[in-house]
Amino acid sequence: MSRLPVMVAALVTVVLGLGVRLLWDGPVPKYAGDALYTVLIYLLVLLVWPRVRPWAAALTAAGLSWAIEFAQLLGIPEVLRPLLGSTFNPPDLFWYAAGAATAWATHALWPSRVPQWQRHGGPGSS
Repeated sequence: MSRLPVMVAALVTVVLGLGVRLLWDGPVPKYAGDALYTVLIYLLVLLVWPRVRPWAAALTAAGLSWAIEFAQLLGIPEVLRPLLGSTFNPPDLFWYAAGAATAWATHALWPSRVPQWQRHGGPGSS
């Protein structure tokens, strides 16, 4: 996947996350933010590893999100708390998985410019 659409998607994800927090109160922005946090990690994985399979990017994003959440049980340094949070919350684990699944589905279903038959060594491929 090309890096430009991934960078645009990452920017849109950040704007959505900030917008949700600005527009609503309560659990909706909190859990939407959790899901979008994992979507952003997914997109960062794609920026670093553009040819990653969608399932591998989803597992990586969910795994990193879960690792950060569980690290909160041990204590996050004060300087990192705005980025990584400070309080373990079990429902967050579900929303991280939901974000990873949404990113995976979007990536897996995203139309490619290269026809399927060319990606698999069909007619016209070298």
